[in-house]
Amino acid sequence: MHASVITHLRCPVCAGPLTAADRALRCAAGHSFDIARQGYVDLTAGRSVHTGDSAEMVTAREALLEAGHFDVVSDAVAAAAAGVPGAGLIVEVGAGTGRYLARALGPDRVGLAVDVSKAALRRAARADPRIGAVRADVWQGLPVRDAAADVILDIFAPRSGAEFARVLRPGGVAVVVTPAPGHLAELVAALGMVGVDPAKPERLAASLRPWLTQVDEVPLRATLALDRAAAAALVGMGPSAWHTDPAAVTATLAGMPEPITATLEVRLSTWRSGG
Repeated sequence: MHASVITHLRCPVCAGPLTAADRALRCAAGHSFDIARQGYVDLTAGRSVHTGDSAEMVTAREALLEAGHFDVVSDAVAAAAAGVPGAGLIVEVGAGTGRYLARALGPDRVGLAVDVSKAALRRAARADPRIGAVRADVWQGLPVRDAAADVILDIFAPRSGAEFARVLRPGGVAVVVTPAPGHLAELVAALGMVGVDPAKPERLAASLRPWLTQVDEVPLRATLALDRAAAAALVGMGPSAWHTDPAAVTATLAGMPEPITATLEVRLSTWRSGG
């Protein structure tokens, strides 16, 4: 793990600073966390967390992102991060494969990929040499020092306004991407995917506004042209993977002509820390 990333971490047990020694991260109180062979560190401190995305979901996500289908999102996220002054740390919560984070680093920053999925963290740890990957749950607290981050990225991921405000430096920015009502509407209708909650904007504001100030919101929209494998990956990479029958999805896609079109429709909002 990059030494500059470790300086921003804190012990999940006692909140003391962590240092690296003998393939582990340790604090002065004696708490120790092994660095996995794949390069990530589990900083849940034994607290029970859900397992997150499966290996199959992570593989599907990587295929979609690598093919460029979500470049409109990664480009906008990188531009938003670049507009925040500083040359310090970017934290991505629910980082998945780390591709968005790697794209947003620019020339001067280091990154921390946070996820609960071990399958995701194995990939995130390899996304860029400047990225460190840790297993942690934002709802139970991030193992990051106070005011350590210039930017937090939250892309289709859980969020905690209180933790974001604690981790961001004064004037730091959270870049949040959430689906809009029309997101993937064609596939939702054809394949029985999970739709977008119409109250999503209100729930987003409730989760962040007590601690952060919204400074901007940008709609992002693109038309995706997918082959059947890419459409199946799109179903398999998100929450619909838990609620659809893969055999039924495959059968339905087999009857659809290629390219299969779907609308990518999301909102990118930015939220500033006070101070």
